[in-house]
Amino acid sequence: MGDVCLVADAGSLRGDQLPGRQGRLAIALLAAERSRPVSRDELADVLWQGSPPRSSEVALSAIVSKLRAGLAEIGLPRDTLSADAGCYQLRLPAGSWVDVEAALEGVHLAEGALLNGRHADAYGPAVVAASILRRPFLPGAEGPWIEARRRALGTALVRALDCLADVHEWNGEHPLALRAANEAVELEPYRESGYRRLMELHERAGDVAEARRVYGRLEAILRADLGTSPGQETALLADRLSTKSQKVLRIN
Repeated sequence: MGDVCLVADAGSLRGDQLPGRQGRLAIALLAAERSRPVSRDELADVLWQGSPPRSSEVALSAIVSKLRAGLAEIGLPRDTLSADAGCYQLRLPAGSWVDVEAALEGVHLAEGALLNGRHADAYGPAVVAASILRRPFLPGAEGPWIEARRRALGTALVRALDCLADVHEWNGEHPLALRAANEAVELEPYRESGYRRLMELHERAGDVAEARRVYGRLEAILRADLGTSPGQETALLADRLSTKSQKVLRIN
């Protein structure tokens, strides 16, 4: 996430020290898929977006050679980037940390802890996951593989924000819970569960009017963009809020 950077005991290798756009893409793909060998064809397809040049084999070999040289400069052995049977594989040292892997693990840990009612255990992983996933994936780069990764990581960010909303509310940090819930709605504006979470947060804070405004926003978006209306579960929540609001008015 953000610019590519590799850090080892002997130094660091920044994105601007890699062999151009293809070098950054190559190391990102190989890191993302480091559990398996990546074929030359697959790598070339990502680097040149499905239209590799005639000399792609030579160009790819040159990129890999420069990557190996960069890895060697920060103290990693040559077999860190191995080649075998027409495939490449990044073999990082044991204990290596990859930000995307840490973020996805954080989402899983946070969700698991919340399912078991362990909000305190969910707090740290959710914060770490959201902090990492809020950063852009390979900014400035384009292509089908990149777009697919961005969509998957965007979904993971929404899951992390859902966890954050829950743990912040549990911890009495209501403004932070609202911030996380609002951010999730902005990222996925047609996901009704996000709106329900936001409505319930406002309700529990005693702001029923704002909860109803959230529902109105959902209604307007669905009608304008999709020609539909909120589902039954969301509509029932809105009806309950409306009834509650009317009771408050009568009491006042």
